[in-house]
Amino acid sequence: MTALDNPATIATPTTRRRRRLTSTQIGFAILKYSVLIILTATWFFPFYWMFSSALKNDPQVYTIPPVLFPSPLFWENFPNAWGKNNFNLFAFNSVFLYALPATLLTVISSGVVAYGFSRIKWPGRDLLFYICLITIMLPWQVTMVPLFITFKNLGWLNSYLPLVIPNLFGNAFFIFLLRQFFLTLPEELSDAARIDGASEFGIMLRIILPLTIPALAVVALFRFLGAWNDFLGPLIYLNKEELYPLALGINRLRSNISATGTNELAYPYLMAVSTIVVSPILLLFFFAQRTFIEGISVTGIKG
Repeated sequence: MTALDNPATIATPTTRRRRRLTSTQIGFAILKYSVLIILTATWFFPFYWMFSSALKNDPQVYTIPPVLFPSPLFWENFPNAWGKNNFNLFAFNSVFLYALPATLLTVISSGVVAYGFSRIKWPGRDLLFYICLITIMLPWQVTMVPLFITFKNLGWLNSYLPLVIPNLFGNAFFIFLLRQFFLTLPEELSDAARIDGASEFGIMLRIILPLTIPALAVVALFRFLGAWNDFLGPLIYLNKEELYPLALGINRLRSNISATGTNELAYPYLMAVSTIVVSPILLLFFFAQRTFIEGISVTGIKG
């Protein structure tokens, strides 16, 4: 039996078109993933360089061409760099005196304000919301000097009050983010609760906020990252070394290296501390990425 006798073996124009389409799709997929791999490598390389530099000694750091795979590995750089420069105190200041209080106050205040802008009808609500949005366009550098003068007159310098207390008044971006999420929830939920005699505060706490955990998680993560990485704010308001957060502690280590120029293992120590500081944020995003992406993707569906 020949191929002409078996219709199944005859390549029709439609079959050939499907084969060409499949080949095109395969080629496009290869190109797409090749570009993604290259972009991933460019993003990952700075982190690898930081980590590998933390495992080197000075001769390996300043060797040309650069040493990509250090040998031997100086794992003791991590405990030495961290313990030698009082970074336990800096970490305590960053977490318990700045990041956690600022995050908690931002989530509470922004959630309450966003609830008022989205779930309660009152005269001038939309106008005031637009004014709130306009403040996003005002750079922080514009208000930096007036705020410093205000906090100086209040006697708040050399404390975390200027960095934490303003979070009591909410954040315009986070208010907008939560408001958009609140608008996606059916009004019937609130109406049913009101019929049952629930107050607005009870509706917010027992019904609305539990349904908006992804959005609240996004706000908390953004604010925690902002406080964890904040450098300019503590630099302006904090002058005592015992109050330094991690960002100022790393800058102090870098400044000491620049001043002496002969500090043994200076650059590896700087990279070791930087790796330790970055690691919790990477782990936090890795374990919370599903909630984070869900909060971002759902927010803004309804406006």
